[in-house]
Amino acid sequence: MAENDSGERSEKATPRKLQKAKQRGQVPRSKELTTALVLIASPLALMMSSSEVAKGFDAIKQLTFSLSRSQVLDTQFMFYALAESIASVFSALIIFFLAVFLISLFAPMLLGGMSVSAEALAPKGNRMSPMSGFKRMFGTTALMELAKAVGKFSLIAVFAYMVIESNIIQYFMLGRSTPEQEVVAAIDYILAALLMIAAPLILIALMDVPFQMWNHAKQLKMTKQELKDEFKETEGKPEVKGKIRQTQRELAHRRMMEAVPDADVVVTNPEHYSVALKYEQFGNRAPVVVAKGVDQIAFNIRKVAKAHDVVIMEAPPLARALFHTTELDQEIPQELYLAVAQVLAYVMQLHEYKKGRAKRPKVVSDFPIPDSMKY
Repeated sequence: MAENDSGERSEKATPRKLQKAKQRGQVPRSKELTTALVLIASPLALMMSSSEVAKGFDAIKQLTFSLSRSQVLDTQFMFYALAESIASVFSALIIFFLAVFLISLFAPMLLGGMSVSAEALAPKGNRMSPMSGFKRMFGTTALMELAKAVGKFSLIAVFAYMVIESNIIQYFMLGRSTPEQEVVAAIDYILAALLMIAAPLILIALMDVPFQMWNHAKQLKMTKQELKDEFKETEGKPEVKGKIRQTQRELAHRRMMEAVPDADVVVTNPEHYSVALKYEQFGNRAPVVVAKGVDQIAFNIRKVAKAHDVVIMEAPPLARALFHTTELDQEIPQELYLAVAQVLAYVMQLHEYKKGRAKRPKVVSDFPIPDSMKY
């Protein structure tokens, strides 16, 4: 039973596996989304360049319909006329072609992002295997592609019939129109046909996109054993462990510095040690160390304290004792209650003095520190 559990792909792919899959070019893609966007962009681009298209075809008409018999028999002139006609068509449709090209290039990136992989283009032996080919032909993906193809053909056939049926009379009336009117009418019919064909493809794309995402996630699912192996491989590396420890230290330092503005007092060495204390009268039994550090960290604590008007008190023996005996977010030891009480009393008197309600307190310099806590 345990073997079946470990061999079943029931776990979501990890970010590392997803990254490796992307490097191999294995990302979710939806051909239907690309096709639908191209068919939507095509009529819009054609509408934007309709005046240029009309001018281009008008230039071709004037050139071809004004040829004399001698010009038609002149091979060199006819090559020139052909080149002029091709140039006119290209200049008229350049916006259309450019829009279709750009949409075709960037539309696939909407699902799965940009992925260029030489590994995906490299020849693989399993692609030449008849059994692998058989599995691809009758697998879930192949059946889904077949269903989409049948659905697309059916919907496009229905919508194409609707376009032809609704414009059948206009098609027969084109013979009575001028060339300019024929060009404009042809553009209108092409626009209508493209939009009608795009409509069912949009519906198919809306169903295909979530399916491709689900199918991609399913293909990359991992077994419990694969998760364990990956964890051992990544977490066991010294550089990864070092990075994790560094990140943890940075987070702890950031949280500690965020607690300094709320401290009641910062006890200093005055330069090498800094310990920030906070006392809640109706909270903890004793004051709590909310930040502490030496050298550069001690300097940063004092800097933040000054910026937020937190009292800084120089008491070297007490600062060293607090630093060495109390961890972050812990209450101070009972042996230091009396010394810290004197500090907090001084802080309260100093606040009263700043408010003009008391005399300036005397700075306390002699603190009762037990010999066992002198560092």
